[in-house]
This record gives sequence, structure tokens and C-alpha cells, in this order.
Amino acid sequence: MDSVSAPSATPATATSAAAQSRDKLDADYQSFLTLLIAQVSNQDPLEPMDSTTFVSQLAQLTQVEQSITTNETLEKIETRLSAANARDDATLIGREVLAPSERVALADGRGVFSYALNGEAKSVSARILAEDGTELRRIDGLPVAPEARHEVVWDGLDREGLPVPDGSFTVEIDAIDAEEEPVFFTTYAEAQVERVAFRDGAAMLQLTSGAEIAADSIVSIR
Repeated sequence: MDSVSAPSATPATATSAAAQSRDKLDADYQSFLTLLIAQVSNQDPLEPMDSTTFVSQLAQLTQVEQSITTNETLEKIETRLSAANARDDATLIGREVLAPSERVALADGRGVFSYALNGEAKSVSARILAEDGTELRRIDGLPVAPEARHEVVWDGLDREGLPVPDGSFTVEIDAIDAEEEPVFFTTYAEAQVERVAFRDGAAMLQLTSGAEIAADSIVSIR
């Protein structure tokens, strides 16, 4: 069932970086005041202590407090933005997205993926692999031009020409240049968004292909 997994609640024992800094600042204030009172109480009336050092330390503590207050404000803004983004990401459930992934979903006998080469290749092939790594199909003679994203449509047939049941598969690109050296590439795949989960505060989309991608890695939506 389509769903959204909300960010896990922060444990009561856990505190933000700003909160931890404020706790330390409070302790420093108490230490500062204790030291000031002790020195004032025990100073020599004939040689009163120089207040410059204390004024300087107090100014430094004030600057630190201002920085902590700013960080606390930024954390609150970040929390609100994360909540707003979570609502936006939830609207992707049920939509088809294209994103970097090696997992291709075969649905109704059709699987769509694409790739982009970092350099010009002499030859490019795609291998469709089952969950156990068995090669089901090899597609040769694919485009070799660099940079452009080349779309490949798998007709759902294996190397014997028999239909493969719908499911999730891995696609591997074999690209070599004129010197028989491998060419780097990025593989993309289309799949439907099943649910939205959160990992360390970031939205992750779980796809019907079995892949899990960051929401900000999406290339296109339809």
C-alpha cells in the first residue's frame, strides 16, 4: 500500500547541536560568575584588580550566545522546511520518475532505462540480469555518443526470445573505447514511486523497481 514514513521522533535524551552548545554556555556563565565573585571578594583593597579581562571575557560569552541563538533559529527553519518538503515529496507517490539507478522494472512486458557516457565509446551493450546475477538478455549495438542520455526499451524477452515475467531486474552497461578501455557512464531507470521514507532527515523514494533514491536525484517526472 502506498504510504509515507514520517521522520522518526527525536529521542528525549537526544539534543540538537545548538541545545548542547547552550548547555555548555550556561555552565561557562556560572563558572565565570563564580570566579568573578571569588576574585572580587578576595581582592586587595590597596591593589584592586583590573576589570579589563572580565569585560573581555563577558563580551566573548555574549558573542557566543548570539551565535547559538542564530543556530537555534536556523534549526527551527530547517525543521519547518523539511516538513514542507515531506508534503511535496508525498505527492510523488504513484508517479513515474526517472533517476540514476541500475534497477529496472519490467511491467506489462516493457522495461525502460537509459544511460549517459562520460566519453565516446567504440561499442556499448546492455546486460539484463536476474536477481541471482544470471544474464537474461544482452542488447548490443547501442549508441556510443558521449554526454547525451540514450534511452533503451527492453521488450521483456530473454535471450531465447521467451517472455520474462514482470519484476525487478539489474541492468549493466558495457562500454569500451577505441583502446579497449572502459568508458565511465551513468545508468538511469524509470519506475513508479511506491512510498516516501526518511533517512537522517532526508526524503528517500522507494520505487517499484526495488531501488531507493534521494528525492533530489530525480531527472524527470511523468
